[in-house]
Amino acid sequence: MATERNAEHTRTRILEAAQEEIYQNGYQGMRIEAILQKTHLAKGALYHHFPNKLALGYAVVDEILMTHIQTNWNEYASKYSDPLTAIQQMFLDKAECYKNEECFKGCPLNNLNQEMAAIDQGFHERLEKVMESIYQSIVGSLELGQQQGHVRADINPTKIAMFIMASYQGIMGAAKCMQAPELLSDLFGTLNDYIDTLRAPEKTH
Repeated sequence: MATERNAEHTRTRILEAAQEEIYQNGYQGMRIEAILQKTHLAKGALYHHFPNKLALGYAVVDEILMTHIQTNWNEYASKYSDPLTAIQQMFLDKAECYKNEECFKGCPLNNLNQEMAAIDQGFHERLEKVMESIYQSIVGSLELGQQQGHVRADINPTKIAMFIMASYQGIMGAAKCMQAPELLSDLFGTLNDYIDTLRAPEKTH
């Protein structure tokens, strides 16, 4: 059991170091040597878990990005009974988190989409799966909000979910391109103003 735990711990360390390298330098700029330096592992230990760089990159998407996004969304969805407020607060927290970064790297998922989705089928399939997970989570929340009376009954959750997801990716991409994370507050604020228009009118007694 101890050996299994140590192996799993080693694997997790490798994945976390790889994710950090990809975020800093992109997948194509990720160097195995840098991961070995960060984890203080021998090359054989890394290749025991991941036979090559591509397998490591795929695992980062499958296990790090997917898990982080699902966990993050579930935390907000469980904290707020109103799905619109959950979405808005998540955007505000993102803006607050990144506003003081000297070198804004953008959204890890968006970065990999831009870099790898069009040139590698394995990355494309995995990134599409992550995006689909986000999309379905928003659709489900909006539909639940309609059933609970928080969200207008006349909106189309599938169209709105895609628009919200695309807007988020665009905002993060624009702030990265302009190296202006301070813009996130205004941009997400504008998106949140739109989300407010999705609210069901308050019932009068």
